[in-house]
Amino acid sequence: MAELPIQHQPTVDKIYKYYVDKNIEWRRPHLGASLIGEDCQRKLWYSFRHCSSPNFIGRMQRLFATGKIEEERIINDLRNIGVCVYDRDPSSGKQLSCFDEDCPHHSGSVDGIAQGFEESKEWHILEIKSASNKYFNLIKKQGVQKIKPLYYAQVQDYMRWFKLTRAFFFVVNKDTDEIFSERIYYDKDFAERQADKAKRVVYSSIPLEKLGDKETSFCCKFCDHADLCWHGGLPLVSCRTCAFSTPEVDGTWTCGRFEKRVISEFEQKQGCVGHIFIPELVPLRLIGADPEKGTIEYEGGIINGAGNVLSVDLEKVINKKNI
Repeated sequence: MAELPIQHQPTVDKIYKYYVDKNIEWRRPHLGASLIGEDCQRKLWYSFRHCSSPNFIGRMQRLFATGKIEEERIINDLRNIGVCVYDRDPSSGKQLSCFDEDCPHHSGSVDGIAQGFEESKEWHILEIKSASNKYFNLIKKQGVQKIKPLYYAQVQDYMRWFKLTRAFFFVVNKDTDEIFSERIYYDKDFAERQADKAKRVVYSSIPLEKLGDKETSFCCKFCDHADLCWHGGLPLVSCRTCAFSTPEVDGTWTCGRFEKRVISEFEQKQGCVGHIFIPELVPLRLIGADPEKGTIEYEGGIINGAGNVLSVDLEKVINKKNI
C-alpha cells in the first residue's frame, strides 16, 4: 500500500502557534522548586539568569496545558470523596506559593495542601503529574525518587517551606487514565542540601560547573543552554546577564551601574544601553576594562558596553567588533 503524501495542516499549525504566542513570556522571576532537582548547577544558573530561551514548540506547550487539566481533575476527584483540598490562598484567591526564607529568589507554587486521605489523616503537600505509559509504569515499580528525581526534590522543597512532613504524589497515565499515588516523607537532610544548592546558584556571580563532560553527554543533548556551553554562543541580553546586576538577599535585584537602584521584574527582562555581559559568559579572552566608561575589552579589539545592546550570535559579534 502506497504511503499517503505528507499533509499540510495550516489550522493545526495555527493552534500550535497560539500556544507558543500565549507562553512567549517564559522567564520566571525566581529559581523554581520544579527545577532545583537538576544535577547540573550550570544549567540552573543559566536558567535563573535567563541566558537562553527554551526550545518548546507549540505541541509541547499544549501538552503542558493538558497537565494542568489533570491537576484540576484529580483535585475534583479528591474533593468528591471527602478529601479537604486547599489549592488557592483563601485570602487572595491565588495559587498557594512559598519561598525559602534564607533565599527568597528560590520559590514555587504547590498544586495544593490536603487532608483526609484513607492512608493518613495528616496534612500533605499535594503534587499532581501526568506521564506516558512507559514512565508511569516505571514510577509504579521503582518510585518517584528514582524515576523522577526532579519531582521528588520539588515536593521536598514544598514540605520544608510549608513545615509539613508528608506529601501525596499523584501521577496519571496519559494512555490509560490510570491513577497511581505515592506518599513521600520529608527528608530534612535532603531538603537542606537542595536549599544550599539554591543559594549557591542564586548568589554566584559567575556560571557554576557543568555536569556533562562532552557535548554528547545525555544531560547536554537536549539542554536549552547547549549553545552557550559547547558552541561559544552568547546569552540573551537582560539585566540578569549584566555584570552590574546583583540578586539581593531580600529577593530583589539591584543595578550597580545606577547607584544600586532596585530593578523591577519588567526592567530586568529588557536590559538597558548600559548592559555589559558578565565576562565569564563571553567566549573571548579578556584584555582589559575601563571603569569610567563602563566598558570591557576582549581580544580582537571587541568592546562590550559601548552603548550598543545586541543579542546576536558570536560570529556576528566578532564581525562587528562590538558587543
